[in-house]
Amino acid sequence: MAKKKIDKSKIATRVIAAVMAALMVLGICFTLIYYLVRMF
Repeated sequence: MAKKKIDKSKIATRVIAAVMAALMVLGICFTLIYYLVRMF
């Protein structure tokens, strides 16, 4: 039981980290596109 709980917490932290990284990448992409559109 303990091992399963540890695995679940590890998976949850990995999923949260992946979501945070994806949001960061999307935010950077949107800001770059926004600045490019403003320049042109």
